[in-house]
Amino acid sequence: MPTVPPDLRGLSKYPKMTGWFHPALLLRLMWRVILSDLFGQYADRRLIVAALDTVPPEDLVARAQQFLPGKDNEQLWTLDPDDQGAVWIDFVADLGDGFDATYAIASLLAQETLSVDGHSLKRGQMLFMGGDEVYPRAAPETYQKQLRDPYEWAFPDPNQRLIKGPPVFALPGNHDWYDGLVIFLSLFCRKDHMHLGGWRTHQRRSYFAVQLTDNWWLWAIDAQLDDDVDQPQKEYFIEIAKAMPPNAKIILCGPEPGWLYTGQAGNRALSVMSYIGWIALNQKKGLTVSLVLSGDTHHYSRYVADDGNTQFVTSGGGGAFLHPTHQVEASVDLDRKADGYTWLNNQIKKLALGSDGQGREAVYPSKAESLSMLAGNFGFAAYNPAFAMVLGSLYWLVALAGSFLPVDIYYIAPALFFAGFWGYTRKQEGGGVKIWLVSAVNALAHCLGVLLTADIVSWFNGRFADLGAWPRLSFWLYGAEMTVVGGLIAGTLFGVYLYVTSRWLNMNHNDAFSSMRRDSHRHFLRLRIQDDKVTVFPVGLTKIPRRDEWRVNAANLGTPSPTYVPEPGLAPHLIEQPFSVH
Repeated sequence: MPTVPPDLRGLSKYPKMTGWFHPALLLRLMWRVILSDLFGQYADRRLIVAALDTVPPEDLVARAQQFLPGKDNEQLWTLDPDDQGAVWIDFVADLGDGFDATYAIASLLAQETLSVDGHSLKRGQMLFMGGDEVYPRAAPETYQKQLRDPYEWAFPDPNQRLIKGPPVFALPGNHDWYDGLVIFLSLFCRKDHMHLGGWRTHQRRSYFAVQLTDNWWLWAIDAQLDDDVDQPQKEYFIEIAKAMPPNAKIILCGPEPGWLYTGQAGNRALSVMSYIGWIALNQKKGLTVSLVLSGDTHHYSRYVADDGNTQFVTSGGGGAFLHPTHQVEASVDLDRKADGYTWLNNQIKKLALGSDGQGREAVYPSKAESLSMLAGNFGFAAYNPAFAMVLGSLYWLVALAGSFLPVDIYYIAPALFFAGFWGYTRKQEGGGVKIWLVSAVNALAHCLGVLLTADIVSWFNGRFADLGAWPRLSFWLYGAEMTVVGGLIAGTLFGVYLYVTSRWLNMNHNDAFSSMRRDSHRHFLRLRIQDDKVTVFPVGLTKIPRRDEWRVNAANLGTPSPTYVPEPGLAPHLIEQPFSVH
């Protein structure tokens, strides 16, 4: 049963944006990642679900085609074209974090029609979620409070007894996999059709194909945590490809935008998507992949392939913290023979960053806005006080060790700081000389930070506090002073490190923005499919209402009427002019 919507006081208790640098969360996530990675290798639930889903190939194809007009689907849903012969679908990814952004985007998705910059955009007849449906971890309470409740209140279920309603399909991201995909499967792959407000689930596996029109299909891939496609998934898409009519076109969705990750050592996301796309092309029926969609990176960016038609779109704006765009390259090389793969057997070799008619780059936020936001890292200690205090306590321990080892500490401290930063940076960015140099500079900076902290504390105690007056407490008082002052200094140094490396060294872009928990520049994609053409409308929402701006929708505004509306109202806009693929 849906959760009864609380009053505004109860709503104020709903989750805010995740504090990614909170020490307790970091430890829990590290443990979850270790467990999910370990047991995922031995208990891959994709294999279990496929083994239990013992249906012949023709049934798999029938599921993919079940929403087409003329099928026996009166009790389900029909993708009937509108009066202009168009079918509409929506794509949203990286949702389920703080309530405000998730609910705001869900409210826009739910409205029957949006008027955006002179365009009348009809609600998607199907909703596709592109991964990471909850943050920071998969748990019953996060799925309930950060996904189900916001979407159910944005689109109240008109009839809980009916199966009929706009279908919702979801592919899992890495955060959905942190419990081994248990909760995701129990919600999205159930036989009795979960009601997500007015939307209804229909998928049986974590990957799927859906025929949208006579000519257009959507394929969605589950790559687990290790950029891996299991054998049943390969066989599934082979059967789908065999059943597709000649010259059909595919919208290919993956959990990661591999074209943005080509510089990451060992990342195989692009290879996985290319492999699945090649299954279609290998049928020798003229099948084409014309549009590639992904979330995972929480910004909007669009690349145009060198064939002049295919578009690669990153759209992770459903509610998670904002990612930067200042690092987005002007072009991407897809000819990765040195890495062991190419895109669809070298059919596309290069991508160029798109632009609108005025020459503005197809990114959201703009690169200038992204750089301006990056400066917030100078306030890292204020954004992340608990993490800063952990760094401050390390300063105290180093100073304490120095009192016992006054000579040795001059090489022990740099070695410890270097090892810590090298391990952290290598995990984030891979190896190389740059990582060694950055780690060495960081180690030196924090050694100086310890000395500065000790000098400030000594100066303060000499002028304002005589710790000798409290001999039994002096040890702990000194530790508290070192932790607080050291936390401010170490936290600031860490923020400077994130700023410098993200702006000039093309590193740490994720941490530089997760540290600030930016709650703005949300978006989703609304697609109009008409004949052989798909037109994409990127809908943005720059300002997200604060928690105290939500009001109970007593006047029943909107169609359908969401439970809460903001004051002032939502102001959606187009990120760029609509673009089309054929």
